[in-house]
Amino acid sequence: MRPRCVYCLLLVFVSACGASAQAIGEYQVKAAFLYNFAKFVEWPPQTFKAAKAPVRICILGENPFGSALGDAVGGKTVLGRPLVVSDVSSAVQGSDCQILFIGSSERKHLRAILAELRTTRVLTVGEMDGFASQGGIVNFRLIDGHVRLEINIEAAGQAGLRINSSVLSLATIVKTEPQK
Repeated sequence: MRPRCVYCLLLVFVSACGASAQAIGEYQVKAAFLYNFAKFVEWPPQTFKAAKAPVRICILGENPFGSALGDAVGGKTVLGRPLVVSDVSSAVQGSDCQILFIGSSERKHLRAILAELRTTRVLTVGEMDGFASQGGIVNFRLIDGHVRLEINIEAAGQAGLRINSSVLSLATIVKTEPQK
């Protein structure tokens, strides 16, 4: 990708990061992040079964986005791949996704879900306290009305994912805490 294109994409990403979640709508901002993660995360080639296979963004648990996620990715492509949004009912189904948003409704099962997905090439994203420190890759935090990121680089590496340094520079880096 040409440096100018990367700069333009990063500008959009940073704008979403600094946007007030209350002014735009918290889940519209989070949906924009999910869309941008598809552009700024590198998956191993064997992740996709075919050259034009879609990038699947899935939701496990209650869907807090309403139509915001579908609106954010509808009709868009990343590296020639269409983006598809779907709901899944288990970690096993989520392992077929490239990005899996794990809803807060799954809090009680989080450790088991993350253990199931640890090496599956899935970018796990949540919005719960301790999500990234328990082994999730990206956690959304709402601080002073703004959506902020926590990223667990160790968990991303275990999943075989590379997160662009531009995204990492916007985040608080979190390490996996030992299980108690």
